[in-house]
Amino acid sequence: MKILITGATGLIGSYIAKRFIGFGDIYALKRENSETKLLDDPNITWKDGDINDYQSLEEAFDGMDLIIHAAGLVSYESKNSKELMKTNLEGTENVVNVMLQKNIKKLIHISSVAALGRTPDIQTIDENHKWVTSELNTPYAVSKYLGELEVWRAAQEGLEVIVVYPSIALGKISDERSSTNIYNYVLEEKPYYPLGLVNYVDVRDIADAVFMLCEKRVWGSRFILNADTISYKDFFGKIASTFGKKAPYKAVSTPMLQLVLALSWIARKLGISKIPLNSKTARLAQLRFIMSNKKIKKELGFGFRTLEETLNWAKLNERP
Repeated sequence: MKILITGATGLIGSYIAKRFIGFGDIYALKRENSETKLLDDPNITWKDGDINDYQSLEEAFDGMDLIIHAAGLVSYESKNSKELMKTNLEGTENVVNVMLQKNIKKLIHISSVAALGRTPDIQTIDENHKWVTSELNTPYAVSKYLGELEVWRAAQEGLEVIVVYPSIALGKISDERSSTNIYNYVLEEKPYYPLGLVNYVDVRDIADAVFMLCEKRVWGSRFILNADTISYKDFFGKIASTFGKKAPYKAVSTPMLQLVLALSWIARKLGISKIPLNSKTARLAQLRFIMSNKKIKKELGFGFRTLEETLNWAKLNERP
C-alpha cells in the first residue's frame, strides 16, 4: 500500500507518518522550503507539493492508495480569515478533488474539535453535535468545519472516509511546535490561569488511534480524540509539578478587557504564539466544554495515556 501524508512537517502529521512506517510505503508532502526535522527518517519519501497548488497534488498523489490529510493552518485572528479559508477549506477541497480525479478511494482526514462547533447551552460535545452559527466559533473553527463538509461531499461521490477530531495535541518540548509551547507558559512561571476547562491528548495517542482506525477499516465514521478534560488550574499545576516550577496561582475572571490583557501570554502558548489574544479566544478559555471520548473507547477499547505519562515523556526531551 502506498500512503501519502499531507502536513507531515507538522506535529500531528509527523507522528502519524512515523506510526505508519511498516504498514506500507510512506510518502510525505512538503512545500519546497519546509523544514523536515520532525520526520528525519529514511523510511519516508518526501514529495514536493502544496495543498493550495492543484497541479502539485496531481503529481504527488499519483499511484497512492491512501491519503492522510493532516495539513492545515491554525490561527484565531479574524484578520487571517481569508488565509484560513484558503488553506483549510480550499486546500481540503483540492485534496479530495484530486483524489476523485485519480480514483484514490481512501482518505483519513485530521480535523479538530473546533470543527464540531460550540453552543452556549451544550457543555458536553460528541460526534453527533450539530454545528450552529455561534459567536463562540472562531474563524479557525469555521474554516475547519467548511473543509470537513468538502470531505463528506467527496464521500458522497465515492471516497471512503474516516475523520478524527483531536483536541490540544501535547508533544515533546523539543518538538518546538505551537501546541507544545503551552508548556513554556508554566516554565516561565506566569501567574494567571483562566477559569475554563482544557481538553488535551498526547500526540502519540492521536497517531495510534489513526493507525488502529485504519487497520479496523471503520470507513464512514468520525471520532473525537481527547484524553481528558480538566481545569486550567489543575492542568497548569500538573505541568508545574512535573517540571519543578511554581504553578499559576491567580484566577482570571471578568471584565473581558482584564481577561484579554491577563491571558495574552497564555494565548501564545496555546498555539497562536505569533498573534495577540483577542476577546473571542479569551472568552473560550473561560468556558467549560467537555469533548467526549466515549466513542473511540467503545470502538477500539482505546486507552489514552495519562497526563502524567505525557508530561514525563515531554520532560525527557526538554530543551537545554
